[in-house]
Parts: sequence; C-alpha cells; structure tokens
Amino acid sequence: MNTIFVKLPQNGYEIRVGAGILAQAGPWLKEKGFSGQAVIVTDTNVQPLYGDVLNQSLSGAGFSVAILTVPAGEASKTLETAALLYDGLSAAYAERSTLIIALGGGVIGDLAGFVAATYMRGIPYVQIPTSLLAMVDSSIGGKTAVDRGKLKNIIGAFYQPRLVIADIATLKTLPPVELSNGMAEAIKMAAAGDAAFFSYLEENMGRAMALDTSVLEEIVRQSAVQKAGVVTRDEKEAGERIILNYGHTVGHAVEAVSDFKFKHGQAVSIGIVAANRLAYRHGFLVDKEAVRIRKVLEQAGLPVTMPDFSTGDKDRVLEVIKHDKKVFNNKVRFVLLKSIGRPVIVDDVAPELIKEVLYGRTA
Repeated sequence: MNTIFVKLPQNGYEIRVGAGILAQAGPWLKEKGFSGQAVIVTDTNVQPLYGDVLNQSLSGAGFSVAILTVPAGEASKTLETAALLYDGLSAAYAERSTLIIALGGGVIGDLAGFVAATYMRGIPYVQIPTSLLAMVDSSIGGKTAVDRGKLKNIIGAFYQPRLVIADIATLKTLPPVELSNGMAEAIKMAAAGDAAFFSYLEENMGRAMALDTSVLEEIVRQSAVQKAGVVTRDEKEAGERIILNYGHTVGHAVEAVSDFKFKHGQAVSIGIVAANRLAYRHGFLVDKEAVRIRKVLEQAGLPVTMPDFSTGDKDRVLEVIKHDKKVFNNKVRFVLLKSIGRPVIVDDVAPELIKEVLYGRTA
C-alpha cells in the first residue's frame, strides 16, 4: 500500500492506495478518531458490488451505518438529488459529527462532498473512489459540486475530505469504457505536469488497459502524488491549480451540449486535442509532442475528434465555453502546453480561433 499526504495549513489528509484495502476502512476510520454514525452515499451500480463490504467493515468497527443510494449517472448530480440526500440525512438523525462516506465514482464523490459541505454548515466526509477517474482526480483536492442545466459543476464548494481510500481491486469491475474514461484524467495529469509520468503511460498503457494491478496502482499513485502537490500549493485554485483544467474548457462544453452522452474523460480527451491545436497555433507545442499525446489517448480507447454536432450545437459549444468557470474578465482562459510537462495559461484566446480549431482546418 502507498500513502500520499495532502499537506494543507488546515484539514490536511492522507490518500491510501492499494489493492484489497476496502475492508480496512472501518478500522482505519476508528483509528482516526471517528465513531458513532456513518452514512454511506453510493449509487445503484456500486451499492450491489461494494456496499456490503463497506457496511460490514464499518459495523465491525462499531459504527452505526445507514446507506443512501441514488441512481447511477451524471443526471443525479443535481440540487434536486442533493435535496433528497438532505432528507435522507435528516431521517437518519444525522448530526454534525456524522460521517458521510462517498462510495463510488466521480459523480458520487462530487455529490456527496457537496452535501457534506452544506448539510448543517459542514459535516466530515471520506472519499472511497471506485472508478479510475475518481481515484486519479476527482476524489482528491476538495472540489465538490453539482450541475445546473447545461452547466457542469457550476454550484459547489471547496471542502476537503478527511481521508481518501483508493482500492485498486474495485477497478476490476469497471466496464472498459469507464477505464478509458478515467485514463483521460491520468493522461491529462501527466501531460500537464510530469514528462516522466507521461513516458510511463506511453510504455505501459497496454498493460493498464488489460487491468494489470501493479501498473494501475502505479498510475493512481503517481496521479495522486502530482495532484496532492498541486493542491498543497494552491488549495482553492487561485493560481497553479488551474493547470489541472487542461482539456476541460472544451471538454465541459462537449459534455453539456451532448447532454452528457459523452462521458467526462471522453470529453476531456477531445478537449486535450483541441487545446494542443491551440497551443500549436500559439507557437508553443510542437507537432511531434501533440502526436505523442494523441496516440496515448487513442491507446486508452478515447475519442480525439470533435463530435459531428449540428450548426446550432456548434454555436452552443462556443456559448458554453464563454460560461466556463475559468473565464476571467470576459476572456476565455485556456491551459495550453509549451511542451509535455510544461503548461502555460493563456487568457486571451480569440473566439474566432477557438471556432477554427474546433471546426475548421487546423494544423
């Protein structure tokens, strides 16, 4: 098992990564001083797979356990679903000391974290990610949010978990599309911040996609180390942390306009390629390195071209980009690469160039 520390002035925590560690959740939480009531928030896909294991671990450590289950999928990440969870917590007589445990992928982590941040002005929560996407990215760093309309993660809060437990064994039950979905975030992490990690992904992507446990554990570990470092230096995205949004400006728009038919990682993959084209047009990223990134995305089974949207939907993509949380002073801000591992923030990308890169002939 590997332990990575998120070192913050307040509310620092550990990320524990290993295979077969889910059953240790209860004793670990007891060791950290938690007791009494624990509420597991999960979804209809994950609950039948891992709900009982976690419940037994918590109960065996002396916790009183309640389970709240929501429908699987992005459509559950709303204020309406959050309200149902508030009702469930109230019905379970949850108190400020009650521990919420997010058991699931990125949707559950974002949703349960948002509920924990806002119920009774904040109660403690733990992330137990069961998808690769959540393990390498969304469970770390305290970003919690729900969607509203076509705008993804538009309502939320920075609220750090007390512990992250990433059990690599849970990845064995992931559908291949979800493994690809998560791999996009690992590729993003490496391309934007660690050239050596990117080379590791190039050399081992085949083994990772074949569910090699040792390779997957190393990918999760390296991703966690990188993200923990960025979060430690910039907890609330006042500066450096924005580099983790590489690929997300276009990616979030693709998700929204497709009515979330494109999964987050798939959309981010498309956004990465678009960002690389913008970087090329700005004189940053050379074609050879853009091709390396594109090839790794393809090896992970990810899309690399814009969907065949209608004219109206193409306009909507550009409109959603203008509403992105990273827009600053009415200028569209993009994270681009000077080279693999060397990001740069550009905040004056012209809308005409964005449209050309997305839909016109580009280098």
